[in-house]
Amino acid sequence: MQNAKDSFYVALRMRLTTINPQRTILLRGTVRPGILVEEAEAPSSQLPNDVFVLRWLGLAVDTDLCSTMVAAECQILFQTCGTQAFGGLDRGRLLSEMDSELTTMLSPYWTPKLNYSTTPPTTMLTHVFWDEPVIAPIATQRDCLSRLAKVMVYSYQEQGE
Repeated sequence: MQNAKDSFYVALRMRLTTINPQRTILLRGTVRPGILVEEAEAPSSQLPNDVFVLRWLGLAVDTDLCSTMVAAECQILFQTCGTQAFGGLDRGRLLSEMDSELTTMLSPYWTPKLNYSTTPPTTMLTHVFWDEPVIAPIATQRDCLSRLAKVMVYSYQEQGE
């Protein structure tokens, strides 16, 4: 499933750079697109603001098909406190922008599967695909608004995975 998770993340990252190249994060001294995988970063007690955070949860396997299909739930979390220029009063508008970016990033609901453990990445035989997101209501914590979206990501297992 690692190839599918990597392919999903890289597809969303590439799409985000097209949708909103200004959505970035400074992480370990490097400016990167404003999306990250929680398990691949140093632990933090607080989500970064104005960034999409992917969190991988449960895993399921269906072996009753011609090829084994694996599914993993991905939570996509994001929050904003607004901007200082507006005293945080623009946080609802900024969260709406992130909502729009998320739904645009997720469409179309598939991407080619690549193996990123090789340089350059190797194109595999199958695709990674996912359901429409289930988006939770806005949550408020102190002066920040946050949102959680859940997406089921699917992939057929290939030889050697």
